[in-house]
Amino acid sequence: MASNLDIVDDADGFPYEDPKSQGLYLFRVAGLSTTLGYVLPSVSRLLSDFPGWHVDQEEQTIVLESGQTVEERSAAIRKTILAMCEKECFSILRGWRDETFPVFGPDHEVVLHIERCACPLFGVVTYGVHIIAYTPAPADGDMMKIWVSRRARSKQTFGGMLDSTAAGGVASGETPWNTVLHECDEEASLPPDLVRRDAKSVGAITNFYVRDQRSGGEVGLLQPECQYVYELPVPLDLVCKPNDNEVESFELLAVSEIMAALSRREFKPNSGLVMLDFLIRHGVVTSENEKDYLNIITRLHRPLDFPLR
Repeated sequence: MASNLDIVDDADGFPYEDPKSQGLYLFRVAGLSTTLGYVLPSVSRLLSDFPGWHVDQEEQTIVLESGQTVEERSAAIRKTILAMCEKECFSILRGWRDETFPVFGPDHEVVLHIERCACPLFGVVTYGVHIIAYTPAPADGDMMKIWVSRRARSKQTFGGMLDSTAAGGVASGETPWNTVLHECDEEASLPPDLVRRDAKSVGAITNFYVRDQRSGGEVGLLQPECQYVYELPVPLDLVCKPNDNEVESFELLAVSEIMAALSRREFKPNSGLVMLDFLIRHGVVTSENEKDYLNIITRLHRPLDFPLR
């Protein structure tokens, strides 16, 4: 059975050491010295064959030289990714959604937009939202319960695993709050008026995930993540229901059942972090009952080596 620290390790498996010593390349764009992501050698070798890229083997950098504006850079990287798709370079690109994520620079400015499924090839930070809907503990002494979704088994990534009540990536042009509103409706059939009135932002967690077999696509690709976390207390008679093909079912679980599912590694990795963060915030996991308490809290807010939103 996995410990709470094991759950953190599963979602934050990137080593705390110099990326160059691991053979990684630093992804940059022309005119900006900031590193935007880490690239595996297998990816950098392919990129060196595409026009508009400069790979420096000695410095271990890979620079997108095409484009001076956000639009030009985005078009250039899209052209490269489409060429990779044509050549079937990476199976991860079979998950093409025609949806982009923004990549930010040192002044929180958008540097470029990149196809969502290609983000792990360039090791750039991705952003998402997670919403936990729960029934507060009633006066009769019963414990609070949490609405947990089970991902559709047909999904390319983490099919059949447990997840937050609702979650989704913050796409280009979207804000975290707008993403919360449509994900709550699309995934859990939560009433929009209830979400607008009662959902609360309770912070964010960061982690650096190294993709494994459950992720879909190539193993070992790099995925630094930032998840904006929201809580939503809901009435006892409210029932979460799937409203799209992303979710198979919902369960209303007691805290003890959540902890047991975590120990069995049933949660999607970053959703496990979100759930652990919830249990800490509500005083279920404490310094008295968790020997790795401070380590876990620190790891839930891992500093990332890239500019953030």
